[in-house]
Amino acid sequence: MKFKERLKTSLTKEVEGKLNEQIKLEEHSSQFYLSCASWCEKEGYQNAAEFLYGHSEEERIHMLKVFKYVNSVGGHALVPDVTGIKSSFSSLREVFEEILEHEINVTKSIGDLADYCFKLKDFSSFQFLQWFVQEQREEEELARRVIEVFNLIDENSAHGLWYIDKEIGRIGVEANDSTSPA
Repeated sequence: MKFKERLKTSLTKEVEGKLNEQIKLEEHSSQFYLSCASWCEKEGYQNAAEFLYGHSEEERIHMLKVFKYVNSVGGHALVPDVTGIKSSFSSLREVFEEILEHEINVTKSIGDLADYCFKLKDFSSFQFLQWFVQEQREEEELARRVIEVFNLIDENSAHGLWYIDKEIGRIGVEANDSTSPA
């Protein structure tokens, strides 16, 4: 059953399409983090794996946030088909270097989308995206922090890798504590 009121929307097809692209990117992020977590767990980096499993879920929540927004403003959110997820890495450092690069790309995507909405004077979508702008700043900062751990601790020894894994777990707990409601 269709309600005529639901068919009326100020959301343009172009913005709807770009929001659906963002949905796909957020789901890709969730699957990418899940793949990284699986590799870490297989390699024995339990703290890094838990950190990344949590991030996978967080990215899925981000995807759902955009998904529900599109539908709530009269658009049609599309279930993304995600392929091409990398599943093997040469080192724990590589995992987190790729995560940082990925988060920088997501930041650019959110920025481009917010800019597009602003230029079209779709201030409702622009306002909605401001949460993601802030979130991406935090995501990049977190990824850079993990890379700093690699730069501070000798990763060429088993003890060093054990300590790096432990620090990643600590960083994950701190990040969760800072985003949890008081």
